[in-house]
Amino acid sequence: MKKAIIIVGSIFLLVLVSLVALPFLFKDKIIARIDKEIANSINAQVYYDLDQISLSVFKRFPNISATVGQFGIVGNEPFQADTLIHLDELQVDFNLRSVLFGDIPSLTGIHLNGGSLYVKVLEDGRANYDITYPSEEVTEPSNFQMEIDLIEVNNFDLVYDDRSLDFLMVLAQIQASGKGDFTADVYDLPLEMQALVGEMVYEGTNYLSNKNFKGSTTLQVDMGNMKFSFAEGEFGLNDFLFGLEGFIAMPTDDIEFDLTFAGKDNTFKSILSLVPGMYKERFADLKTSGTMDFNGKFKGIYNDASFPSFDIALLVKDGMFQYPDLPRPVSDVNVDLRVKNETNNLENTSVNIPVFNLKFGNNPISGKFLLGNLVSYPMEGNLKGKLDLDELTSIFPVEGMTVRGILDVNAEAKGSYDSSNQTMPAISANLNLSNGFVKNAEYPTALEALQVKALVSNPSGRMPDFVVDLSQFGFQLENEQIDGRLKITDFDAMNWDGAVKGTIDLGKMLAIFPIENTTMSGKIAADIQTKGSYKDVEAAQYNKLDTRGNMSVSNFAYTSADLPQGIKINNAKADFTPERINLTQFDSQVGQSPLQASGFLSNYLNYLLQENQTLKGQLNLNSSRFNVNEWMTESSSSDTAALTVIELPTNIDFSMSVSAAEVIYDNLNLRDVKGNMTLREGVLRFSEASMSALGGRIVMNGSYDPRDVTAPKFDFGLNLVNLSIPQAFQSLNTVKAFAPVAQHLTGNFNTNLNFSGKLGQDMMPILSSIFANGLVKVSEASLQNSNLVQGITSLTKLNDTNTLQLKDLNIPIDIQNGILEVKPFNVKLWDYQANIQGSTGFDGSINYLINMQVPAGKFGAQANALLASISGTQANENTMIPVALNLGGTYASPKVGLAGGNSIETLLANSLKSRVSSETANIQQQVTEQFKATEDSIKRELKLKADMVQDSLQKEAEKKLNVTKDKAVEEGKKLIRGLLNPKPPAKPDTTKKN
Repeated sequence: MKKAIIIVGSIFLLVLVSLVALPFLFKDKIIARIDKEIANSINAQVYYDLDQISLSVFKRFPNISATVGQFGIVGNEPFQADTLIHLDELQVDFNLRSVLFGDIPSLTGIHLNGGSLYVKVLEDGRANYDITYPSEEVTEPSNFQMEIDLIEVNNFDLVYDDRSLDFLMVLAQIQASGKGDFTADVYDLPLEMQALVGEMVYEGTNYLSNKNFKGSTTLQVDMGNMKFSFAEGEFGLNDFLFGLEGFIAMPTDDIEFDLTFAGKDNTFKSILSLVPGMYKERFADLKTSGTMDFNGKFKGIYNDASFPSFDIALLVKDGMFQYPDLPRPVSDVNVDLRVKNETNNLENTSVNIPVFNLKFGNNPISGKFLLGNLVSYPMEGNLKGKLDLDELTSIFPVEGMTVRGILDVNAEAKGSYDSSNQTMPAISANLNLSNGFVKNAEYPTALEALQVKALVSNPSGRMPDFVVDLSQFGFQLENEQIDGRLKITDFDAMNWDGAVKGTIDLGKMLAIFPIENTTMSGKIAADIQTKGSYKDVEAAQYNKLDTRGNMSVSNFAYTSADLPQGIKINNAKADFTPERINLTQFDSQVGQSPLQASGFLSNYLNYLLQENQTLKGQLNLNSSRFNVNEWMTESSSSDTAALTVIELPTNIDFSMSVSAAEVIYDNLNLRDVKGNMTLREGVLRFSEASMSALGGRIVMNGSYDPRDVTAPKFDFGLNLVNLSIPQAFQSLNTVKAFAPVAQHLTGNFNTNLNFSGKLGQDMMPILSSIFANGLVKVSEASLQNSNLVQGITSLTKLNDTNTLQLKDLNIPIDIQNGILEVKPFNVKLWDYQANIQGSTGFDGSINYLINMQVPAGKFGAQANALLASISGTQANENTMIPVALNLGGTYASPKVGLAGGNSIETLLANSLKSRVSSETANIQQQVTEQFKATEDSIKRELKLKADMVQDSLQKEAEKKLNVTKDKAVEEGKKLIRGLLNPKPPAKPDTTKKN
């Protein structure tokens, strides 16, 4: 018996050891199989770390589980900056036998543990999840067989950003699981899921924010008909529970819905959990009572021409809630709401609220509302109530704020809105706020005597009889009073008559109503009256408009998260007339830069009251020192922040004269800056703008055009007088790229240069886009310690010094497609006459030809020996030898050689034997023709490279056009991080890519 136990135990141990060892024995084969399938299936960058791959047969025996740490997929262009998916851990289950011995591996399970998925769809429909190869491009088809019966997701985040639909959804901390026979055409899939709904935004409207979602149901999947049916299940948002039954089908491009939903076991407290700001830590302690019923249906076809019918109803009876530790409740809450549409046309939607009432403490509010459709908007409703604002702080928790006053509202409306027939509902609405008082506990002064009296009236329903009369508006803050009024009559003509007078201390207002990350101080005093008609604005009859008065600003200071540099206005005064606003005084400091201004603005009423109108003006701007860099960086506190494209408004037409003692731009220090500028249709133009810089004087005329922010353009005519060559090299990237020899030159230069091209997103010229032509004049310069000179002297032995003195140079240059072409010019190299031509590429490459005439005797002993051996010739030590040198490589690492690959000895022998000067000319002509042929080939290659660089930069810049939506996505991601405060993910190891 003992022997049998030992045998059985040994066999069990052998099996156990085999199971443990099996994954390791076949690990390479399994990884190779995974590699192969990824390569054949996914057209994207896949990263994972080989050292974080493990295999086990115990996690889902008898399947084998492959676990990969830090797995991710990064999309191809134009999504190369977006990580489609990143997983802290990915577990994939396989049928072991199919991997080791079969031709078709069987995938049986997927487990996602930690990570995120970012789905992005562009306006044109391109999506970053489209990463599979088109069937005709697959070199070797994948032969995975799907036998999945389990999908698990743990602690996962999802951002769905569909810009073609203007839809954004952010889900966080997703927990989900589903089990079923995924290989069948029709199968049941039990599903469980919970997540935090960070945001759900459609066409700019946020429908859900910071809600906890949970759901449990059985989903019947019919893949043949693309039909997904929900069995009875339970779903919830916060404490609001509901059931959902029916199906969604997508057999064609249309989507068919047949869904019914209803609340389950809900109370009035359940619906309160969806109210923003109420579902907090102490929500469980909220005292409530009352009942709630919710149900609805959604049925029909959704496509471009049809919308499903729907019927949604909400009923609240005898609702009450009271915050713990506060003495008064909100009670007698009764709401009957029904939103209904029995057709497939969304415009036939009706909204009916026959009952709406509640009581804030002792103050009742009641009303009703009926909207017949979204075509003629027939409506009938009323709202009536009185609020004692002092009681609100005893109902709602308002920390650090005291509020008092009586708010009285009485409004009713009945009729239809039809702009074509000039009709609108008959309206009678009164709003009165008396004895208003607001005080922040952290500030000793209160906003007092707050009064608002408003009337909206239209007894006939005709647009000419429409009246909005804000007959009184005012408040007092530490003995400083603001009073105003505004009356609007005739909804068609939009006549207005208003005034505002008084002084407001912005610092005190901000102390009472604080704004996060914002500081503000200063006083604004105004006395303005305005009267006119919008019809006169449309007809450009500005003489009929009467706006006049004055406004002044003193000791104003403002900073915010978006404007960390800050703005200060010491004093500013403006007078208003119907024609213009005259800026009589403006003394300010923008960031670190003092700025004074005067001038006027015209067409301002048209600009304010109508779309697509242009604000015109003439300004004189003066500054003792203006730092442009402050306004071109993302953050003034970051020394390494990159310059960004400055966009210009297209609806501004300004003429400006500018004078500045000093301007800081990038690494340039510009002094005595003067000139005229015009900003019109989004283009900034310069006229006779002059400045002292780089040791000389710069005068320019031209334009900066950022209307296409992905490829802003510049076009300048430059007159550069007596500029320092070393300073130009140190300060100008263009000089560094196209004239690297300048780093070893001393002296000054002059030029008239036409200079145009595109700017990158860092506001620096894109070298490959530059077009320029001009004549560079150098009266005297010295070239020292240059690798080029060293290369020439070491090759020719003509001179042993590494210094060249240059005089009276006139160098014609032309830049096209990122290539600086230097047309032939004459120069004296040491004591020898030379002619130089060639080009420098934007990539740093050089290609030059130097044709020199050197007396034979200057070549020393080797020339003398050859002269002695050639008897009977006219050759002597004064015979001119044509020397042609090729300069290639880069300036930092030049390649210097004799044209044609000759040696000095061969060059001398051929030249001396020629004896005839005409043959000498032929030699140089042949060399020059060979050089030009080679240069043409180099130029073609550089142009292709330049086009590729510009195309790449253009595509990079296009991403910035979506910056607003990208920011919304980032805010959603930030919301996830802020709400959940997870540990930062480990940086992925990209040592393995497929």
